[in-house]
Amino acid sequence: MAEPKLNYERVMAYRPSDIRVNYGERECILYALGIGAGMDPLDPGELKFVYERAGLAAFPTMAVVLGWPGRMTDPAFGIDERLVVAGDLKVVLHRPLAPKASLVSRPRVKEVIDKGPGNAAIIQNTRDLIGEDGAPVATVDSSTFARKHGGFGGKATETPAPHAVPQTAPEKICDLPTPPNLALLYRLNGDENPLHADPERAKAAGFDRPILHGAASFGIAARAILRECADYRPERLKSIEARFSRPVFPGDTIRTEIWREGERISFQCRVVSRNDIVLSNGLATLRA
Repeated sequence: MAEPKLNYERVMAYRPSDIRVNYGERECILYALGIGAGMDPLDPGELKFVYERAGLAAFPTMAVVLGWPGRMTDPAFGIDERLVVAGDLKVVLHRPLAPKASLVSRPRVKEVIDKGPGNAAIIQNTRDLIGEDGAPVATVDSSTFARKHGGFGGKATETPAPHAVPQTAPEKICDLPTPPNLALLYRLNGDENPLHADPERAKAAGFDRPILHGAASFGIAARAILRECADYRPERLKSIEARFSRPVFPGDTIRTEIWREGERISFQCRVVSRNDIVLSNGLATLRA
């Protein structure tokens, strides 16, 4: 495989048009199913995210799929999508998501970090979700880790230090199983990268089988935090961020380890069977 040549100027000039987003009950339920909600059909805390007659609520991290501009697949960008994986994700909720809304998404590329020849490029994206009243509803920051794309001459070479979780034993632990078909469910929210569905594409990327979307693992961590720290009240989640460390495979049980200091919650996630940390440097904040 030839070394990719990332076109920094073309990537930084990328300015998608505003994206209009209309969503309702169906989209809320599909997202919640895609992060494993409802696996226990008798759990009333989760039923309200997957059943329209249970006082349906939008799960807060659904913001990550609303108005997503899609992957940067234009050859002019010089990005080989076979080498791209999720880097990190952050959601700030300026107000709780309604179960039905019309929003405008305004996406842009913030920066591309150059880790040097033979190393990665880190593409930093952001988008604001704006309500019909013109006020912000949520801001989604994300980065993608493009292996072997470094060395393009970028000025930025370092990312800010991530949040450090305590080195003590966690105060709470929440184990959440995932079904083997979870990636096939989650991709219906819009991310149809074949890495998550096609066994041959997964093998070409170095995986034994299709992996779970990083954003789905992120949503599972948010489920654990709402369950353990907020009585399943979605309006209490103000922000959540984490880095993606290792892949999750559908069928894995994800253990979220939690440390709480007032309304600030540090967390990390590991796959129980392999003891791999899969989400690191997690930080969530709650509304009082």
